[in-house]
Amino acid sequence: MKISLRGVRGSIPTTGPETTYYGGNTSCTVVSEKDSILVLDGGSGMQKFNLLNNTTIKRIDILLTHLHLDHIQGLGFFNPFFDPSLDVHIWGPVSSTHSLHSRLSRYLSPPLFPVLLRDLPCKLILHEIENSSFEIGPFTLESRYVIHPGPTVGFRITGEHSVFTYIPDHEPALGSIDLVTDKKWISGIDLALNADLLLHDAQFTAQEYKNKIGWGHCSMDDATKFASLAGVKHLLLTHHDPSHTDEQLNELLTDLKKRNDYLFNYELAAEGMEIELP
Repeated sequence: MKISLRGVRGSIPTTGPETTYYGGNTSCTVVSEKDSILVLDGGSGMQKFNLLNNTTIKRIDILLTHLHLDHIQGLGFFNPFFDPSLDVHIWGPVSSTHSLHSRLSRYLSPPLFPVLLRDLPCKLILHEIENSSFEIGPFTLESRYVIHPGPTVGFRITGEHSVFTYIPDHEPALGSIDLVTDKKWISGIDLALNADLLLHDAQFTAQEYKNKIGWGHCSMDDATKFASLAGVKHLLLTHHDPSHTDEQLNELLTDLKKRNDYLFNYELAAEGMEIELP
């Protein structure tokens, strides 16, 4: 299984010399194994996706954790949508009020976007998911609702030899002064248990989080504790706050490692990073 990070910034794209290293594009990660490709979220990092004339690929699956703008703003610039030879499947969390098609059409239609969802040349298939289990090519996938405003899921992706967990927007400490230690009460813990790699929300410092409880995001301290309780082997901290520069992020990681001595490897996710599992 190969994981390629195309966007790791949170909330809004942030460009400039101060964010060059970790990147300014919002959430998008590509997972591939054999001839199957999963695109996790459609943030601005999605524009970097290109099949490079790979004619063996006939199907691409897009898995949306939720429909906040920073996770779908790249959809209209996704080249495979405009290839009539491709089947493109979009998987997204179900809503009690509107269909997935209706919600996506709000963005992919004038005045917000000039091309209508129904006019895309590819063969487009939409799937609504909740606490679901399903298969795509060599992958077995589980989606589970996690704590974040609006219908939001995380994903556990099992390939032939490894497990990757993707929870980019998550507030597991909501409702408590600290992250609880009883696993059965922790949002998203079943998705991350013993994963080879976990990509997890870590937008705030512990101090910042105190003033932003209920916003749907996680502190770096809570993210590492969550990974420790889940027994993951490798953690990538993602959804970097748009106000945090590369220099600040490096300082925050250094401080975090001084306070927390975990046995597993953890680091900041960076746009362009590629990881092979196992």
